[in-house]
Amino acid sequence: MSSSAVHEPCVLAIDQGTSATKCLLVSSRGTVLRKAAAPLDSRFPQPGWVEQDAEQIWQSVAQAARSCAEGLPPGSIVAVGLSTQRESAMLWDRNTGAPLSPLLGWQDQRTIPLARQLLAAGHGDLVRARSGLPLDPMFSALKASWLLTWYRDTYRHDPDDRVAFGTVDSFLLARLGVSPATEMHAIEAGNASRTQLMDTRQRCWDPDLLEIFGVPALLLPQITISGRIFGEVTTIAELAGCPVSGVLGDSHAALYAHGPSVPGVVKATYGTGTSVMSLVMADRPVDAQSIDPGIGLTLAWETDQPAYALEGNIRSTGATLAWLSRATEVPVARLAELANAVENPGIHIVPAFTGLGAPWWDTAVRGHISGLTFDTDLARLARAALESTAYQVADVVDAMARSGVTVSELVVDGGASANDVLMQFQADLCGVPVVRPPSVESSALGAAQLAAVVAGLPWQAASAHETADRFQPRLSGGSRADLMSRWHEAVAAAVGSARERRGGLQVGNEDIDPFAE
Repeated sequence: MSSSAVHEPCVLAIDQGTSATKCLLVSSRGTVLRKAAAPLDSRFPQPGWVEQDAEQIWQSVAQAARSCAEGLPPGSIVAVGLSTQRESAMLWDRNTGAPLSPLLGWQDQRTIPLARQLLAAGHGDLVRARSGLPLDPMFSALKASWLLTWYRDTYRHDPDDRVAFGTVDSFLLARLGVSPATEMHAIEAGNASRTQLMDTRQRCWDPDLLEIFGVPALLLPQITISGRIFGEVTTIAELAGCPVSGVLGDSHAALYAHGPSVPGVVKATYGTGTSVMSLVMADRPVDAQSIDPGIGLTLAWETDQPAYALEGNIRSTGATLAWLSRATEVPVARLAELANAVENPGIHIVPAFTGLGAPWWDTAVRGHISGLTFDTDLARLARAALESTAYQVADVVDAMARSGVTVSELVVDGGASANDVLMQFQADLCGVPVVRPPSVESSALGAAQLAAVVAGLPWQAASAHETADRFQPRLSGGSRADLMSRWHEAVAAAVGSARERRGGLQVGNEDIDPFAE
């Protein structure tokens, strides 16, 4: 924990992610006063399966929150904001808060067979039209179907009214003691939109989607707006009585931090995977069927009115260097140093460890390395792993442009955005300036800002653009096109190999051409 004296009202932001839970103590000026973090593990019990221990997640939240709040004068924390990983889902006992299942991570692919069945039955178009999202194992609906079957097999009876299904935000509200205090099993609207069970426009659970995925309504939480007093924390002594007044999905929170009322801003949050998002103009309604099939429509948040965004989800970015680190037993930081020293690796890594997300949505593709020669060393592999992040983001940005978004700059946050070499390469590939705010902890800061506003605390954070780092594109259009063409050749080889193995129905959209201009 980093600490300092606190002499003003502040907000505690809890940022619960895939690899760690971070907590920031933030003043009303947007100044970070304290930080704490607790690492998390993931399990991979079978190929394509990704699980986490929900109890460990809760303990990491409690540990990081206590560290940030330790020794503060009473009344110092006036609000708590919550930012959470999205799509990951689980079952728990709504009476005790005890997990009844593992948390199925957003990267988990065990539901591919069910996805193929539903696509073959012709449900893909309806699912996308109602939810805004392609029918894909990333989202929570298929996880709910699998978990309910698993529950019946494990406990030998159907789930009853004590069983709760939900995402991480819903689970943490229950464990913080907030939901029981308000007699609610709650889920924030933006997180609900990522379940693929919500009608995105009506902002309610959709009966047809519940029937398609076989999810009983009685297990689901009540959808609630993002900014409200959810209740007071009762289960962490250091936060006792503090109201939770803002809840957002992590990528949504990052977008909120960059400007909650600035449509047209395109932001990329670099984490285990990467989310590329852009707010939709309020006076220009968009439906999921009218945008590029490689990206989706999501509800970013709901306060006094709903805010919608276009989004492309990339499955593996930071996870790619983490994989190389595990395989070589070289720390990620050292790999980044090696990568930064190489300008042209001569190879491409297509990091389809659990398939490809946006803009391909193909779960059958597996990781692919092209261009290997005898002089390929660890530094070149590290550089190719780093560059794969920028290439994937550039493809999603191009899909945004095809959907009518005017991309004038890319605002970035998350751990990998601190790498100057990667950010310069990102600007070169996208052909627009990359803007990096002074703090890359945008998810936590967005949750803090929303919580502060709802709690009535004046928020005076300066515009991130005033002190941001800017990376200007340096490549000509021809040079950029040449780099992207070679990347697309590598992706095409990976996709072609998968289709040869598959010989049948793809999970995703066969009409998607990710290389279309």
